[in-house]
Amino acid sequence: MSCMRWGAAGGSHLFQDGDIVIGGLFNLHHQPAARDDDFTLQPHNKPCTGFQVLPLQYIYAMLFAVEEINHSRTLLPGVKLGYHIFDDCAIPSLSLKSTFSLIGGDSFNCRPAQPLYCSSGKGEEVQSKKGSSLVPLIIGSATTQSSKIVSRLLASLFVPMISYLASCPCLSDRLQYPNFFRTIPSDVYQARAFAHLAIHFNWSWVGAVIENNAYGQMALKVFQEEIQGAEVCLAFVATLERENIGRDARRAALAIQASTARVILVFSWYTLVRELFLQLDKLNVTDRLFLASEAWSTSGNLLQSLVTRKVAGGVLGVAIRSAPVPGFEHFLRSLNPSHRPHDGFLHEFWEKEFGCSPSTNASSNEYPADKKASLPPCSGTESLEEVQNLFTDTSQLRVTYNVYVAVYAVAHALHSLLSCSTGESSSGQNISVCFSPKHIKPIEVLQHLKSVNFTTPQGELFYFQGADVPAKYDLVNWQKTPDGSFKLVQIGRVDGFDLHLNESAIQWNTGSNQVPISECSANCPPGTRKTIRKGKPTCCFDCVPCAEGEISNKSGSLHCDQCPLEFWSNVERTTCVPRQLDFLSFNETLGFTLTAAAVVGTTVTAAVFVVFLWHRHTPVVRANNSELSFLLLVSLKLCFLCSLVFIGRPSVWSCRFQQAAFGISFVLCVSCLQMKTIVVLAAFRSARPGAEALMKWFGPSQQRGSVCFFSCIQIIICIIWLSLSPPVPQPDLDIPGLKVTLKCNMSSVVGFSLVLGYIGLLGCISLLLAFLARKLPDNFNEAKLITFSMLIFCAVWVAFVPAYISSPGKYAVAVEIFAILASSYGLLLCIFAPKCFIILLRPEKNTKKHLMAR
Repeated sequence: MSCMRWGAAGGSHLFQDGDIVIGGLFNLHHQPAARDDDFTLQPHNKPCTGFQVLPLQYIYAMLFAVEEINHSRTLLPGVKLGYHIFDDCAIPSLSLKSTFSLIGGDSFNCRPAQPLYCSSGKGEEVQSKKGSSLVPLIIGSATTQSSKIVSRLLASLFVPMISYLASCPCLSDRLQYPNFFRTIPSDVYQARAFAHLAIHFNWSWVGAVIENNAYGQMALKVFQEEIQGAEVCLAFVATLERENIGRDARRAALAIQASTARVILVFSWYTLVRELFLQLDKLNVTDRLFLASEAWSTSGNLLQSLVTRKVAGGVLGVAIRSAPVPGFEHFLRSLNPSHRPHDGFLHEFWEKEFGCSPSTNASSNEYPADKKASLPPCSGTESLEEVQNLFTDTSQLRVTYNVYVAVYAVAHALHSLLSCSTGESSSGQNISVCFSPKHIKPIEVLQHLKSVNFTTPQGELFYFQGADVPAKYDLVNWQKTPDGSFKLVQIGRVDGFDLHLNESAIQWNTGSNQVPISECSANCPPGTRKTIRKGKPTCCFDCVPCAEGEISNKSGSLHCDQCPLEFWSNVERTTCVPRQLDFLSFNETLGFTLTAAAVVGTTVTAAVFVVFLWHRHTPVVRANNSELSFLLLVSLKLCFLCSLVFIGRPSVWSCRFQQAAFGISFVLCVSCLQMKTIVVLAAFRSARPGAEALMKWFGPSQQRGSVCFFSCIQIIICIIWLSLSPPVPQPDLDIPGLKVTLKCNMSSVVGFSLVLGYIGLLGCISLLLAFLARKLPDNFNEAKLITFSMLIFCAVWVAFVPAYISSPGKYAVAVEIFAILASSYGLLLCIFAPKCFIILLRPEKNTKKHLMAR
């Protein structure tokens, strides 16, 4: 079947014949209206516009590498490499056309079953026809979309291609792109590098501006995957599209202005970033730190822009690794159209650089006639020796070096293929098998390219890992020079997943050595914990102080830790400190007040005792058994004194003694009152006829014996209790607070309950007897006084139980002391105050006649 070459090859091209011709696709021009995903097969009638200087340097890096290899005595000796380079303008359809020209020639016949073998229609192989030699390999293209389309086309022909700039991770898929290779790392690694930078500098709140294509979307996805669980969140995501760059750049600038994020990740082509910076300049946003992808981190256009100087100081960027190429600068500066009459690329650059038309005729290029006519002829003295621009600048060769290495990778694969190998024939004899450069097949080049492994002229080990090369990047920083312009300074490197950074070399946009802070919420200090704000990312939170008894000893704690029982949190809630022992002491106000009340009660009781002793022969004292009155005063004095045992630091013996003293002294006191009441009742009963013998059962000796008996029961209870399970001093750790009360812990609640219960039983009996005797017809009926005193006694101790149980720490001890003092004062005042009043102030009533009167 007869085939014709599809359309024109596209833009201009450059050809040099050789034993093996390498194809090349470069975007020397660009068409701003074209989309990255424009892969329509319809021909582009509009000429490419927008001459780009850097891609021209890439082209001459390929030419320089070919010349080096052709002059090498060790690499491909005796084999001359040629090249056929097309300008595809970064338009996928033009890339396809150029590819068809490279692999198909001008016109040919194709056998349907054997697409690799095409002829001119005369049965002869198509090759060495100027400008139309078949190529076994293509270097290019620069864009991901063009690389995808060209690779799929070439895959069916087993023609390998090596891209120097297409970095999409999708191209690493060997199932879809088995013939694709590249000398630039996959974008996965630079996206991970940015995530590691954010984590390293604690930038927890990062904004993102991405180009709305595979390049930007993939980078964003990898970045998000890498920051998961690392306390880094995206504040916003803005997208840029070339077709709507004005509107999108404005919207992205407004998002940056409105956000509290101070670090902005930008994954986009430099022309879109330039529009973004223009919008930021209009909004006067100048305090953001930008993280630059390799697509714009080394852009000379941005570095030299006045707008960039205002809004983008201190940029941190990932850049394609740079390496020197000795002799390349001299090669560039020695270029001259007079030496390369058919080099249309150089002719166009000459016109752009010097504003004149070279005298030679560049017949291989398609220039507009009016443009040629409008330029004056060059004088011939023009030279690149003194020219300083991006084309002649070889200080940092990045993509240029990728092109250079790609050519060497091809040369080493061809060298391996063309080297003679020793094999064994069917007869068993050793034979030497050699391949001719004119008969190599693309599939053979593809197989050898997969296993290529060599050291570059720069001493770098090079090999392919599938489609990729080991990831290596430079970390760069935009630093201001004294004249206000920016210069590019290398501050580190990326090797695979490893980040090597020289922080001291970084110049931040703040103008100081302080790392910029970018966070939604300030990191919670020690002593607080995070609480996530509802409906917000995890990086937006509030800091809540730890509760008492809990601490957080590091910044950004998600929860507070409980202190052990023996410890408590300090005021800052940052550490657990030993809890301070606290007890009711004599020095504090409460202890001093209770002590004073006890001392006063003891003194008053002693004074009453002296008064009674001095007037012991008077009727008031002698009435109702003066011995019991003196014994009652002694027991009251003991009650007042026993309260002092409860004050002070508890010890083993004080814990045992205080409850025993309290229980016994009060039983003694209540027993005396009980016997007094019984004696009153017995006396009036004995006054009735036939009851004279009743008093002999309640004589003085019987009264003393009864008091001793009742007291001995309490003594026995106390002995058993203190022997089996005595109270012990123990800190009350259940009560929260830094101060823990050291108190006498009741190991046996039963023992303490029996002591209180026995006192309560005697008190209730005394109250009942006194109540029955309150209306006996004596002028001075002591039963009335006992009734009032026992009412106060019982009321105090009934109120004591709930108050004691509910009082925390040392206040429980204070409640018990108060109950002791209140009941003691009640007994003292109710019983002895009226008698002292008569003895001291109404002595005329201190007579037997008055006491017996009805």
